[in-house]
Amino acid sequence: MGPWRFSVAPMMDWTDRHCRFFHRGLTRHALLYTEMVTANAVIHGDRERLIGFDPAEHPVALQLGGSDPRALAEAARIGQGFGYDEINLNVGCPSDRVQGGSFGACLMAEPALVGDCIAAMKAAVAVPVTVKCRIGIDDQDPEVALDTLADAVVAAGADAIIVHARKAWLKGLSPRENREIPPLDYGRVFRLKARLPHVRVAINGGISTLEQARDLLAPRDGVVLDGVMLGRAAYQDPWLLASVDPVLFGQASPVDCLHDAVERLYPYVEAALGRGIRLSSITRHTLGLFQGVPGARAFRRHLSVEAPRPGAGIEVIRAALALVRREQRTAGLAA
Repeated sequence: MGPWRFSVAPMMDWTDRHCRFFHRGLTRHALLYTEMVTANAVIHGDRERLIGFDPAEHPVALQLGGSDPRALAEAARIGQGFGYDEINLNVGCPSDRVQGGSFGACLMAEPALVGDCIAAMKAAVAVPVTVKCRIGIDDQDPEVALDTLADAVVAAGADAIIVHARKAWLKGLSPRENREIPPLDYGRVFRLKARLPHVRVAINGGISTLEQARDLLAPRDGVVLDGVMLGRAAYQDPWLLASVDPVLFGQASPVDCLHDAVERLYPYVEAALGRGIRLSSITRHTLGLFQGVPGARAFRRHLSVEAPRPGAGIEVIRAALALVRREQRTAGLAA
């Protein structure tokens, strides 16, 4: 039962190092992904700021964007040097920015180039190299497009393929619309796994509960996928992650209650504040934690207003938790 069994998707502006540290406190076993970082940024930019991470985040994967095999190989080598457990190539993001840079989902139209990229990355590192893709783009036939891409990356040595089970429409839909409008086709991912039973295949897209994730990991006509990846659902309702270990890995959860999930962050927050990081950079990832619980709105409001203020410290989080406890006592719930 490897780390690919459950992962939290790479999400731009969301899955930064603070988010990942918070998520790791909720699940010991989920594989966590960075935001996509371009290969050139890794090579030429402030590496510690871009791809630095806390050792507690393991297992953690670095997602790269790019289409130059040599640059991707160098960025992968740098990522391995930082200690990442996996290097992933983005072949699924449909934003205008990635299209302008000839990477992301538009690479679905260039499977041979993607194969060259994977081969170069595999030659550069010893850790697993994986691909995250769509089932196709624009007018492509998903049966042909996904098989062609998969064959190219498998021949190049890819260790796993994570498939967002919907097309990306590069013309006519925004990135947000591309996450919601093209219809999901989970069956297409199962057909890929049936055709390539020796390849690790994980499924992504529209999965919102652990029950749904467990169902997708169950045999379907004798075919068993290797993993599920959740994105927005895991970010917007992070308490969902506290059930990942018992539900999907048969292990105890690392946290006992919602308050514990916040209080475990205190040493990390204090250390980060000491390095000059703003409190809101960390707390913004916790805003959905009390979703559906008395006090959730007060928790969100207090952090949203107070955490961005200059000099905001740990007392802001303590006060937000106190508001939750007060509302829970009023509702007759144990705090």
